[in-house]
Amino acid sequence: MAEMNMVEAINLALREEMERDADVLVLGEDVGRDGGVFRVTDGLFERFGGERVIDTPLSESAIVGVAIGMAAYGLKPVAEIQFLGFIYGAMEQLFSHAARLRSRSRGQLHCPLVVRTPYGGGIKAPELHEESSEALFCHMPGLKVVVPATPRYAKALLQAAIRDPDPVIFLEPTRLYRLLREEVPAGDIPVELGRARIARAGGEVTLVAWGSMLEKALRAAEGFDAEVIDLMTLVPFDSETILASVEKTGRLVVVHEASQTAGFGAEIAATVAEEGIWFLKAPVRRVTGCDVVLPLPLLEDYNLPTAKQIAAAVEEVLAFD
Repeated sequence: MAEMNMVEAINLALREEMERDADVLVLGEDVGRDGGVFRVTDGLFERFGGERVIDTPLSESAIVGVAIGMAAYGLKPVAEIQFLGFIYGAMEQLFSHAARLRSRSRGQLHCPLVVRTPYGGGIKAPELHEESSEALFCHMPGLKVVVPATPRYAKALLQAAIRDPDPVIFLEPTRLYRLLREEVPAGDIPVELGRARIARAGGEVTLVAWGSMLEKALRAAEGFDAEVIDLMTLVPFDSETILASVEKTGRLVVVHEASQTAGFGAEIAATVAEEGIWFLKAPVRRVTGCDVVLPLPLLEDYNLPTAKQIAAAVEEVLAFD
């Protein structure tokens, strides 16, 4: 079994899905001969040609709009947006068309579209290159939101996203692209969108994280009897696994790098308050980015949650007894 980083694992998923299904195609800025801004689509143009690996103009709205049309007519486009901060010009296409196509057509049309994009901080890039605005997409009914945290699950989740009949926003943590390596199987890796996984078992406190925060949560959990959940899919999210863990541990810490106000951690905390408040032995804690535009590189590290801050939150909830 080959050991891969996340870029290589996503590339493998795209190649295998394009080999499996002739309706799958890739489009975006520089995804062809250049292989994409992070080389995720490297080699696909040479293997599948310009009719299935399509370089587009610099227009995110056009990329997503064209991909929606392709999906409505039966293709399975995978559109790449070079950075999440560039997608805002395409929000009208996503919210007004992709998310509504099934309901607008009374089920006659589906939109099997995947929009892949690097997201998140930790690489000290310029403004709009490190956005963590996943909660915006979570609020729009009709869109599924997926965030992998390891190479193996990046491949598995992308396979599932491409085969899904509805539009999926696939957020790839830029900081993790080449940070981690693990064994990634060839062929199908069964995984279901909407299911979380227990990344570390424990009995006294539950940590929920996604994307690049999972790696920090796992480091913070060392020395504690902590259960760490990799959420993987934010919409629909796996409340069942979270509630079962909180019933066991009685304590919950949610970690994300996006700003705290109206972040997705609030949705998780509210769900536990509504459906599992009698399980809790301590208040729910959130460890998040600050409510600011992501600072430029010199101050970036002050904004992103650290393993030390997560561990401090764990100690805080464990102090309740």
